[in-house]
Amino acid sequence: MRTAVVYAKKRIITNHINRKKMTKADIVNEIYKSTGLDKAAVLTTIERFMEVVKDSLANGENVYLRGFGSFIVKTRSEKTARNISKNTTIIIPEHKIPAFKPARVFMDEVKGE
Repeated sequence: MRTAVVYAKKRIITNHINRKKMTKADIVNEIYKSTGLDKAAVLTTIERFMEVVKDSLANGENVYLRGFGSFIVKTRSEKTARNISKNTTIIIPEHKIPAFKPARVFMDEVKGE
C-alpha cells in the first residue's frame, strides 16, 4: 500500500514538471525573434496591452479580438454558502469576475481541426 502512495506522488510530480507553459518572457522572446524589434519595446507593448485590457474590464467594457477571443466581465449572482467548521451560513454577494472566451477559430486550431 505504501509503494502505491509513493508511486502516485511521483506520478503527480512528473506530470507537473512535464506540463508545457509559456511565460511573459517567453512571449517577448518569440516576438523579438520573429520581428527583430527591440526586446524592451516588445516588453513595453505587451505590458501596455495587458494594462489596457485590465483597465477596460475594470470599467465594465469587454475587449473583443477577432480571430483570437474576448476578454469579458461575468457577473456572479448572490449565493449562500456554508462554513462547515463553524456550522454557519454566509451570503456571498453578487460580484464580477474577468473571463476569457476563445474565438471559434482559436478553439478549432487548439483542437487540431
